[in-house]
Amino acid sequence: MPRFVTLGYGDEAGYKQTPQQVLDAAHANDVALQRDGALLGRAGVPVQVRNPDGAGTRTEAGPFLSSPLPLAGFGIIEADDMKAAIEMVARSPCAVAHGVVEVWPLEE
Repeated sequence: MPRFVTLGYGDEAGYKQTPQQVLDAAHANDVALQRDGALLGRAGVPVQVRNPDGAGTRTEAGPFLSSPLPLAGFGIIEADDMKAAIEMVARSPCAVAHGVVEVWPLEE
């Protein structure tokens, strides 16, 4: 079955303005996705890693990516196709709490 990488973006302000009933349903959706085998998690503090031309590893604290909203979490899900993957994440906390979820096909 095809797999997809999901990236959820959102902030505390958007989360706090979302009705509790909607948030509860969104978290229940995540629990159901995990029960069905999805790997979901919150984003921690990132580290950039570079090794240009294999000449030595350099690291830098913080994200490389910039966005109007912070990266809040990630997932690896299985779905029949992109449409099904979108339906699966459309009820996730980031999607309903004034954030956004990107869905990327994982090409293996």
